Amino acid sequence: MLLLVGKLVPVRSGLIPIISKELLEFMKQIIKILCATLSLVFFNQVEAQNPKDMSKAWVPDNGDGTYTNPVLYADYSDPDAIRVGDDYFMVASSFNCVPGLPILHSFDLVNWELIGYALPRLQPFDIFDKVQHGKGVWAPCIRFHKNEYYIFYPDPDFGIYRIKASNPAGPWSEPILVQSGKGLIDPAPLWDDDGKAYLVYALAGSRASVKSVILISRMNVEGSQLVGNPVLLFDGHKNHPTVEGPKIYKRNGYFYIFAPAGGVSAGWQVVLRSKHILGPYEAKVVMAQGKTDINGPHQGAWVDTKTGENWFLNFQDLGAYGRVVHLNPMKWVNNWPVIGTDADGDGIGEPVRTYKKPNVGKARSSVTPPESDEFNTPELGLQWQWQANYQTTWGYPSGNLGFFRLNCIPRPDDAVNLWDVSNLLIQKFPAPEFTATAKFTFDARFDGEEVGLVVMGTDYGTISLKRNKTKLEIQTTVCNQADKAAKAEVIETKPAVSSTIYFRVRVSKGADCQFSYSTDGVNYTKIGNSFKASEGKWIGAKLGFFALSNSVVNDAGSADIDWFRVTK
Repeated sequence: MLLLVGKLVPVRSGLIPIISKELLEFMKQIIKILCATLSLVFFNQVEAQNPKDMSKAWVPDNGDGTYTNPVLYADYSDPDAIRVGDDYFMVASSFNCVPGLPILHSFDLVNWELIGYALPRLQPFDIFDKVQHGKGVWAPCIRFHKNEYYIFYPDPDFGIYRIKASNPAGPWSEPILVQSGKGLIDPAPLWDDDGKAYLVYALAGSRASVKSVILISRMNVEGSQLVGNPVLLFDGHKNHPTVEGPKIYKRNGYFYIFAPAGGVSAGWQVVLRSKHILGPYEAKVVMAQGKTDINGPHQGAWVDTKTGENWFLNFQDLGAYGRVVHLNPMKWVNNWPVIGTDADGDGIGEPVRTYKKPNVGKARSSVTPPESDEFNTPELGLQWQWQANYQTTWGYPSGNLGFFRLNCIPRPDDAVNLWDVSNLLIQKFPAPEFTATAKFTFDARFDGEEVGLVVMGTDYGTISLKRNKTKLEIQTTVCNQADKAAKAEVIETKPAVSSTIYFRVRVSKGADCQFSYSTDGVNYTKIGNSFKASEGKWIGAKLGFFALSNSVVNDAGSADIDWFRVTK
């Protein structure tokens, strides 16, 4: 005991122990372990006591021991994931949408729940207080190291950041800029067995003017700063163009780097292997589309189960639906991974559509990310994001009053359409086919005020209530090439008979959208032409609300959104 404590020293009241540095560090680690364990126990208890509403549009769990891809039919692009005990945690790109950097949780890799975001606001604040399409949080990486969760994420215009937390549901630390620089993307850390730390990353040609290479740098053990100069690990220009998204692992004495190549929609998954972390690395294609209809099966995370199975989470680009998440079986053959099913035995797997669920030791209940929202709590549902950092004046929940209040905010002076409007409250498309309905009550106070439903992308459509010459009108618009400053075209206008109205959009296969409205919530009338939704800048189409005015006034009008419901 004296060796652990250190030594006894005399003081006026007698002898007291002086705690050694070794014991102090030991106690800190014990406290971290206890905090992490208790937080996960509490998290799991909350999960068991609070069953979530299931999606009425897409459930990947077939209920018979199998699943159907995608396991997330929503735009959770560039997924990365880890297992900690019985729990799996996933992160994904979020670009300019706020809150940013989503955190998802699963027990079985098929059923995923959205549990929070790592970034309440995006930095630098003066930049992301305005819409920055395609910028912000690119492909992140999550790791569990010394009883703490780490996320490394890139902003291609500023550099690579690091945040950490004791509980993956948050709160997360403020971002630390690990390495500044334009075009640094897709970071993945590795703490090696000898105590040394490394960071693998790629380059974005749009910012760096260089791409198709993978670099590695030494990193301090805290993961807060890179050390020395980067080293070139792999050049993909010849056989694997646009190689990016590296994830580094160590297994059986080999260092492995999983990396997609060939482009988002038509690429493949390559794996690099070396006995030495600095290489040289061998390269092998381990998954490609093959004869399937699943394009671009790449960029993701290798995870295992406690029962010894191996799996790979990756994305497929589906245009307006975004980059949706697939789960593929993985096996090791001669110290090379094979992802998907390899019918011809050439070592290159093909992605699966329906497959047996992972064996995680026991059955788990089904769960899906949130879609509908009754707006009956003091917080917005986790599915909602804004186009820029949230400002208090945009709107707020009413808690027990049972609605979300959206205020009519003046259109930005330089905004010719909704592309550059920050206060859009939007969420991801959740399925290939669905119907979304919302109930509004509009308190319009000035001409030009407008509230409505929007299907947002580079092309978009709206249905709204708008005050014109003291009267309310129902109006539909379509804007093609909004990102190129095109003006929205009014398609149809009808007089409104009430300030309370139900708006609906039906999304059919191929992202075809049709708006309709109702005054009683039962009988709906189609309005305007159908239109095809389109993706945004690196994100899928979004669905949600807007409230705007044409001028600055002393007390603007507002809309109370009673509820928003997604059905099949």
